[in-house]
Formats: sequence, C-alpha cells, structure tokens
Amino acid sequence: MLIIDIYVIIIGLLLGSFFNVVAIRLLKKESIAFPPSHCPTCKHKLSVLDLVPVISYLFLKGKCRYCRTPISPLYPTGEMLTVVSVFIVYKEIGVSFELIPAFMLTILLIISVLTDIREKLILDIVTLPFIGLFVITRLFIGDAPIWYYIVGGIVGFSLLLLISIVSKGGMGGGDIKLYAAIGIILGPWLTVMSFVLASFVGAIIGVGLLFIGKVKKKQPIAFGPFILIGTLTAYLFGTNLWTWYISFF
Repeated sequence: MLIIDIYVIIIGLLLGSFFNVVAIRLLKKESIAFPPSHCPTCKHKLSVLDLVPVISYLFLKGKCRYCRTPISPLYPTGEMLTVVSVFIVYKEIGVSFELIPAFMLTILLIISVLTDIREKLILDIVTLPFIGLFVITRLFIGDAPIWYYIVGGIVGFSLLLLISIVSKGGMGGGDIKLYAAIGIILGPWLTVMSFVLASFVGAIIGVGLLFIGKVKKKQPIAFGPFILIGTLTAYLFGTNLWTWYISFF
C-alpha cells in the first residue's frame, strides 16, 4: 500500500540520520545520546529545521546555518543509502517474521558502511552485540534449523579469516567478524555468494577509481559498501540468481 510505502521511506530517512550520528560518535568514543546534535565546527546546537534528512542539506546548500562550514556529503549519502536499503528489503521480503532479521542485518550493514567510509573501521562494539541478537533471532525465525545458521556464521568468519591470512592482512578484523554476523542470517551458501558478489563489485569499482585517478595503486578502499551490496543482493535475490546460473550453464 502507498501509505505503508511512504511510512517506510520516512522511517528509513530518520534512521539514516540517526545512524550518521551513531557512526560518528562511536568512532569518537562519545555517547550517542548526549550532547544533542550540534555542528562539529562551531558546536552550535542544531534545530529541528537543521535535522530534516536530505532536505536540510539541500536547503542549507551543504553548509552549517550558523558558521557556514561545509557539511560532509556523507550525511545525506548515509540517509539515502539507509532509506533505499530499508525500502528494498521491505518490498522484497514483505510483511513477515523474516523482516525482523532482515531489518536487523540492514541496520548492522549501514552502520558498518558509515564507519568504514569515514575511518576504514568496522567496529566490534557494533558487530558483536548483533551476533548475539542474530543467534537469538534465528532460534525463532528462519526456514532452516539453528545449526544451519550457526554453520553460516562459521563459514563467514572462516572464509574472511583465511583470505586475511593468505593476503597478509588484506581483510581487517572488523570485516571478519561482520561476515560471521552475516553468515548467521544468510546461512553458508548465501554467505559465500555474498562475498563473491561483494568482491566482484569491489573489483570493478576499484579498477574504475584507479583508472580515473581517485585512488592510487595498492591504496586501501573501504570494503563495507561492497559488503552491503553483495549481502543484500544474495539475501534478497540469491536463490533466483543461483537458479538462473544453473539453468544458464
């Protein structure tokens, strides 16, 4: 229904704004609740009109209302990324119990992307609690027995750990733990597909950025955005993709 779609979009935008705050403050090891939202440069408390997702950024032309310091485009980017991800997950899964782990996974992925883009870090303080929540959730929600999802977590963790060892640090500890969490929601096969898709997209974009001079050779780039793309694609469309692959070949 259109009304529900609009409601999901509004919630997604509000969550995106909140996740920006969470990412920034956790990276700074600050409270996510206090002090209230403020300009990081002039410290002026932001009003409600300054905090309308995406619209405030456009209305203020990307600058603080009080000191005119440029506002990072990561703010509206995070808001749009959240609303798009949440909306796609909602539309593909529909109103069902599976929407609970789906939204939980989306929240984890979005926050991880925002911290990874900013500081090349995926934080244990975010990932580890979600691992526990995912295990509890999969005890009650899922088409497979709990051991299947636990195996998925082990596969995700082991796969990234092996790659990190072989590449001598090519994957960080945050990525490894994040894939353990992903595995618990997706199960083993879709977890492997998630990583393959993330690596494929990452390689294409990485080559493109290298070609246009945005990154230098051997310069690390945030893998979080590609994990988000690969994971949601595998989660929402993986079964159909696998069926198409088998029939094609």
